[in-house]
Amino acid sequence: MRVILTVLGYVCCVVGVVLSGSELGSFEDFTVIEKHKEGLLSLVENDRAASPVSSQPLMVPLTLIQGAASKGAVCLDGTLPGYHLHRGYESGADSWLIQLEGGGWCNTIRNCVYRKTTRRGSSKYMEKELPFTGILSNKPEESPDFFNWNRVKIRYCDGASFSGDGGNEAAQLIFRGQRIWLAAMEELMSKGMQKASQALLSGCSAGGLAAIIHCDEFRDLFPKTTKVKCLSDAGLFLDAIDVSGGRTLRNLFEGVVTLQGVQKNLPKSCINNKDPTSCFFPQNLIANVKTPLFLLNAAYDAWQLQASLAPRSADPHGSWDDCKSNHARCNSSQIQFLQDFRNQMLSAVSDFSRSSQNGLFLNSCFAHCQSERQDTWFAADSPLVKNKGIAESVGDWYFDRIQVKAIDCAYPCDNTCHNLVFNDDLSTMTYSQSTRLTFTQLYLLSAFLMPIRCS
Repeated sequence: MRVILTVLGYVCCVVGVVLSGSELGSFEDFTVIEKHKEGLLSLVENDRAASPVSSQPLMVPLTLIQGAASKGAVCLDGTLPGYHLHRGYESGADSWLIQLEGGGWCNTIRNCVYRKTTRRGSSKYMEKELPFTGILSNKPEESPDFFNWNRVKIRYCDGASFSGDGGNEAAQLIFRGQRIWLAAMEELMSKGMQKASQALLSGCSAGGLAAIIHCDEFRDLFPKTTKVKCLSDAGLFLDAIDVSGGRTLRNLFEGVVTLQGVQKNLPKSCINNKDPTSCFFPQNLIANVKTPLFLLNAAYDAWQLQASLAPRSADPHGSWDDCKSNHARCNSSQIQFLQDFRNQMLSAVSDFSRSSQNGLFLNSCFAHCQSERQDTWFAADSPLVKNKGIAESVGDWYFDRIQVKAIDCAYPCDNTCHNLVFNDDLSTMTYSQSTRLTFTQLYLLSAFLMPIRCS
């Protein structure tokens, strides 16, 4: 069964324009496109996915970090950063799970100025409470290994994976991602995290990249007796060649690193050998992370297909539109291109996977962010690799039950995937396989309410 969500507009057109860095004719055009980008990003990252229909998700209120401003730790517009905390209990009372929110990046003055008007750049627009589902759920039947831990979601409002430090006075932009990270850690340590017996730093998408960047810093917060590990979900962004032979994502990352002053906060082990932009790519970081790290990623990552491999700037005639909308429509040469991308991902994790302390779950799905959604994290029909799901695999690795190096066979062998499909001819979006997924439809409709103009 498929859950069908009404989405107004031609999605592939939106993705191609908004993620290509194309200049638009007017600020009104730019604002319309950025609104659609914001909505689409929420869909792809599934950060508003509800828990199974049979139960209501736990709603956790937003807490602003009151002392952050004095440390210069503020969102793009100068507002206070925030987090959502649900306390652990019983056997989990001294265990902490920290999740870094994702949400793309801003790489130009123009799109950072727009970002200030959204929840991804200002706490003025953040939801006052969020559902805790998937790995954050408080129910043992939904997150059996972490349900009674102290669970925290740190909101993302800097646009540089919690790593920037700078600003632009003329545009009234403040780039303080690194300071937000530090202020949040200080706040949580004061709330009891300094007594943690075990801790897990996780993140999705841009937050997954942040979890890699800050993993060793997180380890250093605790004594050696504390069990500390890190989980990156959909954070393995590759420095890949796009369908035109260019490097769309490298160009975007170069803008982020340069504009937001990220270089000073990147690991010196990488900066000493590579250029700063290369050191924002996880493939150049993971080999030097000393703390045990788990990589959870779809081999045909839906966001990277849309935004890095085949954006409109690289495919001006739309020859990839059908394939991007639905992988079942890809022709043989497009499938081969995607198989090459998967092979590049396997190559990127080859050395990383040899370490016994590291974990890996790469499934051959067209998905993005699988730890936050209940249907992909832990449910009756969750995705499997070698008959084992994501939650069980992460738990086995964290608690050292067994080593986990789960690499799926190549597409189309896996029939357990919850693939992201855009049906542009019907103006609908579908998640295949899942019978348990529901969305807050008003949120989705409002995200796509504005008319779309594509050249």
